[in-house]
Amino acid sequence: MSKRVSPADALRLVTLAIGALVMITPFLYMVSTSFKAQQYVLKIPPQFIPDPATLSNYERVLVRGDFGQYFLNSLFVAVTATAIAVLLSAMMAYGFARYRFPGREWLFRILLLGLMIPALMLIVPQFVLAKWLGLIDTLWGLIVFYVAGNLALNTFLLRGFFQALPQELDDAMQIDGANAWRRFIGLALPLARPALATATIFTFLATWDEYAWALTSITSPENKTLPIAVALLQGPRGTQWGLVFAASIIAILPVIAVFLIFQRHFVQGLTAGAVKG
Repeated sequence: MSKRVSPADALRLVTLAIGALVMITPFLYMVSTSFKAQQYVLKIPPQFIPDPATLSNYERVLVRGDFGQYFLNSLFVAVTATAIAVLLSAMMAYGFARYRFPGREWLFRILLLGLMIPALMLIVPQFVLAKWLGLIDTLWGLIVFYVAGNLALNTFLLRGFFQALPQELDDAMQIDGANAWRRFIGLALPLARPALATATIFTFLATWDEYAWALTSITSPENKTLPIAVALLQGPRGTQWGLVFAASIIAILPVIAVFLIFQRHFVQGLTAGAVKG
């Protein structure tokens, strides 16, 4: 005998379906437009199923200019900055969560001040500092400031997770002769995989899509990143939206891959507080 759906459940399902449709429609239209020739892009009414469909936009994007080099630059910057930022944040968060030292809370609050300052307000001081360090127009100049920009949020997320780990586990390993590094690497990091996955996804998204600092600090064509490459497809006399959307589809593939890789741990990280609460 089938279970009868109540009016409240039916209304909830309809609302969720409408919300999902509203959110996914722009993405579907972007995918559709990437397979259209330029003369069909602005056709009214809009076509969600391109007729005729073409791969010319993808072919032009992949063979035009240095799009492949821009992609590799973004991949190197995002992967390197994410790895360094998550590792440093985990070390800082573990220190704040497990050790008592003078000024600990004040240092943590000062670190959190970075979350209150809009990134665009830091463009000028970042440029002056990067110029003084010789990091202008280099990929490492992007990596250094991307790492610095993600430390505060990651440390905040990871500190709460490390504090929730039982202190008895640390004490047991310490009795067995494990030093701080061994406890951090062998105990804290494996148990914090959900939180690390969450921090990894957030950091990769922030570094992969960043545009303002890359546009400000990078001038050489060989050092430009993917967001700049997509912006360069928009010409002064009009935008070929088929090319832009084809490039955008290619650009989001690594983001989807990272989310799929860390999806299981990401969901655990989001629900950890409710489960342990």
